[in-house]
Amino acid sequence: MHLSQIDDSQRENRRTDHCSMPGKKIKLPKPPAPTPEVEEEYETPGGYELEKHLTHGSVAYTHVNEVWPNVYIGDEETARDRHGLQKKGITHILNAAEGTWNSVDTGADYYSGMNIDYYGIVAEDIPSFDLSVYFYPAAEYIDRVLSNPENKLLVHCVMGRSRSATLFLAYLMIYMNMTVVDAIDRVKSYRRIIPNWGFLKQLRELDMHLHEQRKGGEEGKTDPKESPKTVKSDEQKT
Repeated sequence: MHLSQIDDSQRENRRTDHCSMPGKKIKLPKPPAPTPEVEEEYETPGGYELEKHLTHGSVAYTHVNEVWPNVYIGDEETARDRHGLQKKGITHILNAAEGTWNSVDTGADYYSGMNIDYYGIVAEDIPSFDLSVYFYPAAEYIDRVLSNPENKLLVHCVMGRSRSATLFLAYLMIYMNMTVVDAIDRVKSYRRIIPNWGFLKQLRELDMHLHEQRKGGEEGKTDPKESPKTVKSDEQKT
């Protein structure tokens, strides 16, 4: 065999080695299926986390601030300023500091002749005081006032930072379906608020209660706007 014939044979073999088999399909691996996003279960923050959250990014303290359309949170000076109230067009007042100690003793008579509806709550700004018994009555009053867009509400205590702020936070949670964190974020962006640690604990308990109710809403559980009297009695038994 001549050398040229050997070279031709080798070239033919190389061409054959690199030819794909006729009719043979290459199977490509399937791309992995996308991982479904798992929505994290909401969990009420602890008291320490809420205290830190309150102070982060808070605004400077002033006598009164509009924290929601037609809702003002203010202090005793604001509540006693009859001319200022008329200038703002206040039609309703929720006094969260009625009583004889660390209180604002105005009462309905103080606003006589001003066409102002007055609602007073006897509450003390101490951690051991159970303000939660007023969460639903106060929230119902606020909701009733705001049902008329012509009304303007002042919610106040002595400093407008603890009792009054706590009651309005509870309203946002009950009627606006906010979590305690969402409610705090909303109010603190307009006013410096400092509920005492006992009130924060009570707001946490309200947050957990509302969350459980809304989770089971499709199963026909109690409306979150209804006072959880039976729930409290059950909890006290355990």
